[in-house]
Amino acid sequence: MALIVQKFGGSSVKDRDRIFNVARIVANTHNAGNDVVVVVSAQGDTTDDLIAKAAEITHNPSAREMDMLLAAGEEISIALLAMALNELGCHATSLTGWQAGFRTDRAYTKARITKLETERISSELERNRVVVVAGFQGLNKLDDITTLGRGGSDTSAVAIAAALHADRCQIFTDVEGVYTADPRKVRNTRKLDEITFDEMLELASLGAQVLNNRSVELAKKYNVELEVLSSLNPVPGTVVKEVVKDVEGMLIKGVAKDTDVAVITILNVPDEPGTSFKIFGLLAQKNINVDIILQSTGRDGKKDISFTCAESEAETALRVLRESAKFDQVICDETCAKVSIVGAGMQSHSGVASKMFEALSNSNINIKMISTSEIKISCIIDREDADKAVSAIHDMLFE
Repeated sequence: MALIVQKFGGSSVKDRDRIFNVARIVANTHNAGNDVVVVVSAQGDTTDDLIAKAAEITHNPSAREMDMLLAAGEEISIALLAMALNELGCHATSLTGWQAGFRTDRAYTKARITKLETERISSELERNRVVVVAGFQGLNKLDDITTLGRGGSDTSAVAIAAALHADRCQIFTDVEGVYTADPRKVRNTRKLDEITFDEMLELASLGAQVLNNRSVELAKKYNVELEVLSSLNPVPGTVVKEVVKDVEGMLIKGVAKDTDVAVITILNVPDEPGTSFKIFGLLAQKNINVDIILQSTGRDGKKDISFTCAESEAETALRVLRESAKFDQVICDETCAKVSIVGAGMQSHSGVASKMFEALSNSNINIKMISTSEIKISCIIDREDADKAVSAIHDMLFE
């Protein structure tokens, strides 16, 4: 008998038929003699609908009240799925995030898990019940409800799998696994049988929406083997693990895009020690994640510094730089996107960057910024060219 954690996204439980489809998958797993913990997201567009309802009331809701509101979405899902399981004769108990033992820090809307107390989950499993847990949520030291941010249900599932030493953690989505690009937008994509944690973490961080990057980071830390598969089509998916057998010798595992990108440039910054620390220290205090950083060569005692951040954080970054750092020459470009290629094979093969740049050149796409690491190359381009760029790069590298 194995302990299996299964996570289902919002599209998998969006209506009655989908809920019963999920219930049958879970029931079959349980009836095969396994202990099962299920983590579910809010139904369909429920989270977006709740955000819209808040916007009808105020344009500046407190983060605490947003967490109180958004947590309701997952509570609906767990209750309905538990009802469906019981209807199928499979005894189930639903638990909110805090009932399941999730304790978090105080960062409302993007909290991090500090501790997971699994006693309640374990006691329900000992009663031979399926445990249906609300992903995405927890409780902080003030006993306030917190949420883990977008994609937080993936993180909840991996955390439970790590804490319970589960035999398997399955992430069910509306696609059949991890592909070399989004199969809904790019032709001739290939489904990967397996991919390393590092490669998947890069893809997730660079815009691939199959898995949340924090969940992959957690899986790597606790060596939780993940399986990404479809809730609608029962075929083998993609396994995410530490070491893979790269039988085909694939240099590149995927092409991804991220349109939630803003490029902020500070002009005529003093070319002196401590300036960069002042800038990025202030941004760090506001929990603004900075990605690519580009600094010009100093001239006449001045230099320009450009960096990318999420478009949703750009306004805060601009305010901090203008008010706290006293920089008055700060501009923001919110018409950008980031396209990236990821693959461990790049470490030992030359010419991959050249092919990527050739693909963009052939499509007449201008590169504004470039960032590289051992297993990824990212380019900042115009947002309107993002889809065309992904297709061009994929055709160049995979055909």
